Amino acid sequence: MAYIRPLLAVRANLVSTHKLSKMVSFEEAAELAKNFSKKPTDSEFLEFYGLFKQATVGDVNIDKPGILDLKKKAMYEAWNSNKGLSKEAAKEAYVKVYEKYAPKYA
Repeated sequence: MAYIRPLLAVRANLVSTHKLSKMVSFEEAAELAKNFSKKPTDSEFLEFYGLFKQATVGDVNIDKPGILDLKKKAMYEAWNSNKGLSKEAAKEAYVKVYEKYAPKYA
């Protein structure tokens, strides 16, 4: 009987570790990121934005915005910085970014 307790403790630890390591899908991460309780910084938002566009559209397919439109230019550059990354790789990277910022903003 004495050996059962340590086994139960190990099993409980494995179950809780498994729950923590459950990876969310790209779609879940995108939806959860929209509902963060706090607003990410501009650079963090651009990190999400660039990967989201790459994951859903692929390489940039629009003209670069004019020099005076700073917001759209920053968004374009964030997207273009992921040029050549496959949609699947961008989805995986987006999930990792979500997991990095979720403790801070969820």
